[in-house]
Amino acid sequence: MDLYLFDFDKTLYAYDNRFRLPALALAAQTSQYQLAKRWWAGGYEFRAESGEWPTGDQYLDEFARVTESRRMSIEEWAHTRSLASTPTPGVLAAAARAATRGTVSLLSNNPSVFEAALPYFAPEAVEILGGNVLVSAALGVRKPDARIFEIAIDRYGASAENTFFVDDVLENVTGASALGIHAHHYTTVERLDEAMLAFERRNG
Repeated sequence: MDLYLFDFDKTLYAYDNRFRLPALALAAQTSQYQLAKRWWAGGYEFRAESGEWPTGDQYLDEFARVTESRRMSIEEWAHTRSLASTPTPGVLAAAARAATRGTVSLLSNNPSVFEAALPYFAPEAVEILGGNVLVSAALGVRKPDARIFEIAIDRYGASAENTFFVDDVLENVTGASALGIHAHHYTTVERLDEAMLAFERRNG
């Protein structure tokens, strides 16, 4: 069985934090500077992506505590995320094709609230992926650590040689390749399509 693993940010969806941070500050009733300094520069997002706050509600509680801001709902957080996330039609189409040929899943470095909010701001991806969503916060490890790829492969009963992975971060691609996974560094839809076709024709 072939397994296809797709990254989310800057792969399935374009991402631009310049559209998100102002809305996040407005919803949290604080300044962009306060959020950036206390949460992101303080290393809390990295910790969240590694699984420190395993539910969306726990993440939002901690976010409000650390940034000394208003506690947002998951729906409000999802709205701010939607402003920064724009579907990449060609990559979504590639994922849809993959779903007809094997198992397709998300594999993303993101906090728990991302998974909880995904249906609100990425319905196009959810329609393709169904329940096949692997987020680092739930797995307790981030890309490019080899363990996250091993967990993903094991989760779907696949093997490295029958797995295709696409990500915009070269370090993540290198990590997957080291395990024997067919990994592609995403730059354009055309090159992605070529790489997927080569993967599907690998056995002649």
